[in-house]
Formats: sequence, structure tokens, C-alpha cells
Amino acid sequence: MADGGSGIKIDPMEQFEIVPFFGSELTALSFTNSSLWMLLVVITASLVLVLGASGRALVPSRLQSVTEMTYDFIRRTVQDTAGDEALKYFPYIFTVFVFVLLSNLLGLIPYSFTVTSHLAVTATLALAVFITVTIIGFAKHGVKFLELFVPHGAPAPLLVLLVPIEVISYFVRPFSLSVRLAANMLAGHAVLKVFAGFVVAMSFAGALPLLVMIGIYALEVLVALVQAYIFTILSCVYLKDALHMH
Repeated sequence: MADGGSGIKIDPMEQFEIVPFFGSELTALSFTNSSLWMLLVVITASLVLVLGASGRALVPSRLQSVTEMTYDFIRRTVQDTAGDEALKYFPYIFTVFVFVLLSNLLGLIPYSFTVTSHLAVTATLALAVFITVTIIGFAKHGVKFLELFVPHGAPAPLLVLLVPIEVISYFVRPFSLSVRLAANMLAGHAVLKVFAGFVVAMSFAGALPLLVMIGIYALEVLVALVQAYIFTILSCVYLKDALHMH
């Protein structure tokens, strides 16, 4: 998209392009901007959590307070959603939450790259959760885990219709989980890029787009937090099904 008066090009999808750092061709082994920002997310998460948990002061610092509140919040979420038995899987759920959250937030930095805007990343995370909870379900219940697809108390004649629906809805979980996160990140960042282009194109008359952009940016921060929480709580719901079935 281009502004007719100034000739400034506004391409909201350019920010999602994956570019290799070495070589001109993109291969499976290429180190890309996406790889770099995933590495930065891991480093940032490690530093924040290690530094936040290392002090353990009686009067906590801001970083320690944020770390402890995040830890307690996710722990309570896992416990309240999936029960006490699910707490043994809390480290995995907490890791997923921190990765998604920091990926969303770091992607809001100008000229950064939002790894969670790509379906390949979110689908990998969703498939990892899906496969993990499925393995947990079979490990705990054995073949009886298949009873998850049989609605409790449903009349026998309706099972012919209900069981296929339950099976389909179960296998759609990783698709819906990944698409929801990627679509929200992609749409929000595209809108931000469009309004940023309007601010530049309209020069001194760009005050209104600038104010709108600030509002959208604040909304995107909220979306980043909410989407990380939604991804986490749905993972907890799937874990609850694996542990407790009906």
C-alpha cells in the first residue's frame, strides 16, 4: 500500500518476512531473524527469572516481585484448572507461558520480530502441548483414555454421532490453539504498521493517527498478555482432560 501524495510505501506484511542472516537462500538450517528473536526470548526469560529468584530478599525488589507474582499466578492457574495432581507438570506450563508472553512483548519493540505471529512457531508449541497431554492421558488411564470421546450419560443411539464429533474436536485443539495466537499477533502488528505509516505520510497532520497508534499499541500490550494467558489456561484445560477425563 502506498500514500498517493508523498509516495511513501506502507507494507504492513513486510515485518513478518523471515530473512536468513547467512546466505541468500532460506533453508531448514538457516539462522534467521526468527531464530535470533527466539534465542533472545530464551536469554531474556533466563536472565529475568534467575535474577528475580536469586535475591529472595525480605523486602523484594521490583524484579523479584514480578517474578514471584508471575510464578504464583501460573501455579494457581494450573492448580485451580487441573487440580493438585497437575502441579507436577507446572514447570512445563510455566515455561510455555513465559516463552509465549515474552515473545509477544518483545515483538512490540520497534524493528523487532514477533515469532508468535508465525503459524510454524505457534503450531509447534500447540502440537507439543497436544502430544504431551495425550501421552499423559494414555500413561495414566491406558486404553480407558479413549472413553474421553464417549460423552458421559449420552444415549447409546446418539453415540454414533457424538463420538466422531468428540474425536474431531479433540484433534482440532492444536489447530485452534495455534491459529488463535498467530492470528491475533499478526493482525495487531499489521494495524500498528499501517498507522505508523500514516503518521509519517501525514507529516504535521499526523497527530490524530499518532494518538490512535498509541491507543492501539496499549491495546496490543494487553492482547499480548491476554493471548499468553489464554494459551496457558487452554493448555491447563487439556491437561485436566488427560488427568481426570470426564
